[in-house]
Amino acid sequence: MITFLEGTLAEALPTQIVVAVQGVGYQVLIPLSSFDRLPVEGGKIKILTHLQVREDAHILYGFMSAEERDLFRLLVEHVSGIGPKLALAVLSGMAVPMFKAAVVNGAVAEISRVKGVGKKTAERIVLELKDKVGVAAAWEAASARQAEGAAGMNDAVLALISLGYKQVDAHRAVKQVLEADPGCKSAEDLVRRALKALV
Repeated sequence: MITFLEGTLAEALPTQIVVAVQGVGYQVLIPLSSFDRLPVEGGKIKILTHLQVREDAHILYGFMSAEERDLFRLLVEHVSGIGPKLALAVLSGMAVPMFKAAVVNGAVAEISRVKGVGKKTAERIVLELKDKVGVAAAWEAASARQAEGAAGMNDAVLALISLGYKQVDAHRAVKQVLEADPGCKSAEDLVRRALKALV
C-alpha cells in the first residue's frame, strides 16, 4: 500500500496532479479542496495517498490533509453505493468540518447539494456514517463556519465548470476574485464576479 508520496509537483490540474519521485511520475487524483493547498509547480510536495487496486488499473487518490483522506476512506469503505469518484466529489463540494456537521445534524438537503449526490445517497451517508463520524464532529461543527469561504470557492468553481468553462480557467477566475476581495464568501457572488473576469 502506498500511503504517501514525497517529491516534486510536476503538473497540477484541479482534479489531478503528477508527483515526480526519483525519476518516476505518479498520477494522483485529488479533490478540489486539496488543489487549493498545493505548492507551485516544481515545488516540493508531500501528499497522503489511498491506492485503489482494480483488475484493469492501480489508481492513486491524494489528499493534502489526513482529515480528507480519512473521510474519503469512510465514504468508500462504509457507505454502500459510493465509489472513489463520488467520494472525491463530496470532498470537492464540502469542507470536511461542514460535512461532518451535516452528518451529525442529519442535514440530508445540505449533503444532497453536492454534485452527483442525490437525496437517497445523502440519506444513506447520514445513516451509515452518523456513528462513525462521532462526537468529535460536534466541536468541529463550531469551526465549520470558518471553512465556509473554502466551500464557497469550491462551489463557485464547480458551478463555472458546469457552465462549460475549463477547470483551470474557472479556478483561476475565482481565485482572482478572492484575492481582490477576500470578504467575498458566497458562491453566488463568486460566480457572478468570476463570470465578468472570464468574459
